[in-house]
Amino acid sequence: MRMLHLLILAGATMLAVAPATAQRYDPRYPVCLQSWYEAGLTDINCSYVSIEQCRATVSGLYAMCLENPYWQGVPWRNSRRQGHFY
Repeated sequence: MRMLHLLILAGATMLAVAPATAQRYDPRYPVCLQSWYEAGLTDINCSYVSIEQCRATVSGLYAMCLENPYWQGVPWRNSRRQGHFY
């Protein structure tokens, strides 16, 4: 019984160390900005209408621009680079 208590305590401790956060993908905008912070935390902000707008925001940050996987509009590609990440 004591071993079961220790296993439950250990599991609860591991879950409490890195809480999961929901990422918000707004389907109204085609471009998302993913930022990294201390302790491995990330944030995704899908509120950009163009890759150029996102790149202007990313300048100097630990971040990158990417396509919104839930965007309902017409797919687009950068003429210089093909792929999902920009």
